[in-house]
Amino acid sequence: MTDTISQSIEPKIKFHNSYISNPVNKLHDIEISLLRIFEEEIHSKTPVIIEYKKEAITKLAKFIAGNIKRCASIGIAGETASGKSTITLDIIDTIEVFASVYNIKNVLTRVNTDDYYYDRSEEVKKAGGIGEFAKNYDFDIPEALELSLMKEHIFQLLAGKSVMLPKYDMSGTTIRIDNAVSAHPSKIIISEGLFTLTDKIKDAFDFKLYVDIKSEIQKERFFIRANERGLGEGADRIYKNASEKAKIYIHPSRKTADIVISGEAERTKYKIFLNKILSVIEQVHYSKQVR
Repeated sequence: MTDTISQSIEPKIKFHNSYISNPVNKLHDIEISLLRIFEEEIHSKTPVIIEYKKEAITKLAKFIAGNIKRCASIGIAGETASGKSTITLDIIDTIEVFASVYNIKNVLTRVNTDDYYYDRSEEVKKAGGIGEFAKNYDFDIPEALELSLMKEHIFQLLAGKSVMLPKYDMSGTTIRIDNAVSAHPSKIIISEGLFTLTDKIKDAFDFKLYVDIKSEIQKERFFIRANERGLGEGADRIYKNASEKAKIYIHPSRKTADIVISGEAERTKYKIFLNKILSVIEQVHYSKQVR
């Protein structure tokens, strides 16, 4: 079953809300509260959420209720310039603010999909630069990344193990430094990238989110970014290839997503919507605490 969603509100919203009249840890009450939030969002004027699957809300309710006791993993995918990185940062910021209010430790770990691009630095040097190298190498396919390693790292984190993550240089050197960043288990593991929901890795995520955006807006954003990065005349070729490959590898992710997010909403609206969900967590677990 698929429904639709989205909404807006003022940036500063109190975490406490009245979706659960009695803060009792009952799965049914939590699920009804979440469904109400999603339905209100769907029918709002400028939705943040476009679609959702009811079974994802049921799973979310189980995590909140404590029926599922392990940490949760979130995967976010979308085309280049769709807004997925910005949305991810807003999600992280909102959750961390909530965690600071209630002194929740180890709340979130980010695993960046882009850090799993293969190191092609030697080939780039031989070609005389990233521009020349990219003429004969495709960065816009899943095979350009070591997604199997990323999946392994996420499962290790979900199993409660610390891991050393790679770090990729996005400036054009294509250098990847392995074992560069220490990552520790937390309550939420979050990842975003072009191919985060492709077949090789999608099973690593409890919640699959896809960022959808109108092609004309996405194209405009892409060329603004291309100009900032000094891509010059190569921008047209890069955009054409990215768009063609997106149809093959990224667009199908929308069908497998549990929640489809609008990439066009104002940034404050994503935080406002997430704060509504966090208010349910507050009611269930922290309603007796004084802020």
